[in-house]
Amino acid sequence: MGNLDLLLEGFSNALTAQNLLYGLLGTFLGTLVGVLPGIGPALAIALLLPVTLSAEPTSALIMFAAVFYGAMYGGSTTSILLNTPGEAGSVITAVEGHKMAKNGRAGAALTTAALGSFVAGLIATILLAAAAPSLAELALKVQPAGYVALIVFAFATVGTLIGSSRVRGLVSLSVGLIFGLVGADQQTGINRLSFGIQEATDGLEVIVVIISFFALGEVIYYASRFQDKGWQILPVKGKVWMNREDFRRSWKPWLRGTAIGFPMGIIPAGGSEIPTFISYSVEKKLSKNKDEFGNGAIEGVAGPEAANNANAAGVLVPLLALGLPTSATAAIMLVAIRNFNIQPGPMLFELNAPLVWTLIASLFIGNTLLLLINLPLIRIWIQLLQIPRHYLYAGITTFGLLGAYSLNNSTFDLRLAFVLGFVGYLFRRFGIPNTPLVLGVILGPMVEIQFRQAVQLSNGDYSILVSGLLPKVIYLALILVLFAPALMKLVKGKAGQGLRK
Repeated sequence: MGNLDLLLEGFSNALTAQNLLYGLLGTFLGTLVGVLPGIGPALAIALLLPVTLSAEPTSALIMFAAVFYGAMYGGSTTSILLNTPGEAGSVITAVEGHKMAKNGRAGAALTTAALGSFVAGLIATILLAAAAPSLAELALKVQPAGYVALIVFAFATVGTLIGSSRVRGLVSLSVGLIFGLVGADQQTGINRLSFGIQEATDGLEVIVVIISFFALGEVIYYASRFQDKGWQILPVKGKVWMNREDFRRSWKPWLRGTAIGFPMGIIPAGGSEIPTFISYSVEKKLSKNKDEFGNGAIEGVAGPEAANNANAAGVLVPLLALGLPTSATAAIMLVAIRNFNIQPGPMLFELNAPLVWTLIASLFIGNTLLLLINLPLIRIWIQLLQIPRHYLYAGITTFGLLGAYSLNNSTFDLRLAFVLGFVGYLFRRFGIPNTPLVLGVILGPMVEIQFRQAVQLSNGDYSILVSGLLPKVIYLALILVLFAPALMKLVKGKAGQGLRK
């Protein structure tokens, strides 16, 4: 059976009444949580993750796909109307979108964000359906040393490209790797870093770690600086739609943003902020209305929003084909899939073909539902911004702790959430990013297993880690990524000194 037939079968599974209901619920909840200020898609999915655990795998993953797209879209509303980006990928959207709202064009900004998200999501999901199976076939030929190289590349690039400094990124990654070591060794059964605590023998629950850092740590940070001045919400005047000129100026940025965002989601490129910034720079250079940039250029909303959503779909390619998350959101998606005893990776398309193709089909459906539901409901979502912030953060705390406890009905997980929540506050306080930590917790045990397998296959010869074409190419690319910026600055500096002389 070909991939197209499998995709059509996936649509037939996803379009049942029950699964459509889960899709609608996921879209609604994802947008609901995503619209609230300060809550990005990673936190939205982490908070809603316990909700999906009681459903069947197919229904739960369909709901999760809808939550994924809904939360990605919801952040644009707060960026445009409040100038409060929910995540790094929405920073550029806020630059031009909020200025458009101040100029009385919030409706056009919200609409181009919604349509750009739809177009990018549609194209990127088509590319996902085409690329993931092919990548999975190639991955079957990858040896353990190749996987070690891939994960090291992800660690190094995400750890050094995210945050205000490489040192902070590496600190976050190191803490995540330590958390990943807690519990019984998967080969020897020896307890590590459990300090005699019986509940820690099975390791730390990744969901508890995610909720603690992304939810509780953020809440404590905001509470420590809380000033209840209310949200400065800009009203949406007139119709929530775009005129013909807006369409003319938006459709090319949608396509260009998709072309930039999707491939940068496949590789560990440091998150969605990089493709959105690149998209903004490209649109500014190509625009015939350069004077509008900084004052509300619609291209500055259309391109980055498309890049952001295409990037989100792109991260699903290595996630499904390799089991390798390249962002915090993808890492949480990996946890969700593993909760149903499904292991993403090269064998996923062989062992769980109906499920994975249903998931891909549900991305198409969720993306369409997102557009159909949210354009008419924009004014309703805006009313959510009237929620007082102390109620909002109290709700996040309650829901997060409830989710942490409900995983195993364990007070240990609850106590752990409080402790890690304080650590998450310290991370936020000192500007240490959370994403490298999450990748360290999830990928740390995986790279340990692959490392041991590689060394065992070579009878203790560590040179196997750099033997073969794939590891050599990956490590060469890693060297270029890490040191090319410094070399470029050095060359420019010397060139500048030469010109001054």
